[in-house]
Amino acid sequence: MGIVEKLTLGLTAKLDGNSFDTQKEDKKNPKKYTKTILPKNQHQLVFALEKRNGKPVTIIGKFQIEDDKRKEILKLLKTKLACGGAIKDEYIEIQGDLKDKIRIILVDNGWKFKN
Repeated sequence: MGIVEKLTLGLTAKLDGNSFDTQKEDKKNPKKYTKTILPKNQHQLVFALEKRNGKPVTIIGKFQIEDDKRKEILKLLKTKLACGGAIKDEYIEIQGDLKDKIRIILVDNGWKFKN
């Protein structure tokens, strides 16, 4: 199919209108989404266990709180468990299979779990 056939079928870009969206998505600073903030006792946290490069990673979430409080929880868990961790979106990732210990620490701090 040549260019002439494509033009007759309308398979080209349409440049109608006054505004054109040519902005790229900023990968370092993604668009902020609106999130609801819940108190501790209304959360229903869930565990997930993944293996990455043969090593276990415990994922806890979904924390619907401010970023500062999420960072405080991560710091508490990393300090008490002597392990690494990170925050990904609304989830906290902890290195290792530490589900039971994490549950004890968070329940003592007033968090609820779905299970």
